[in-house]
Amino acid sequence: MDLLTFIILVLLLCILLYLVYYFFKGAKGDLAISSPVESRVDEYLDRRFQSMVDDWQLVTRTRLAKFQDQHLAGIEQDEARITELKNYESGMKNTLSSLEARLDVLEKELAGKGNAKK
Repeated sequence: MDLLTFIILVLLLCILLYLVYYFFKGAKGDLAISSPVESRVDEYLDRRFQSMVDDWQLVTRTRLAKFQDQHLAGIEQDEARITELKNYESGMKNTLSSLEARLDVLEKELAGKGNAKK
């Protein structure tokens, strides 16, 4: 065995030992020795969830509950106002359509009187 193969074997052994150490230690060290794979997966999912919350600026359930407690009455009032505005809008659309229909009838009558005089 020459020097080059010895160095390559030592490097491969070091990399293998590092991977085994990293696997059992974990990033935070919260791994259970009895089930290292499951705890490693749980740790990974926790990190991914936290990064998703940070990236998407999501809210946790406790902050959401606190927000709902503080602002629920105002939100319900706003929803009631929006409902009233939608009802008003539909009433105004009906009124405008009936006014347009009446104007069309008047225009036809005026056009008919103008043609009758000629």
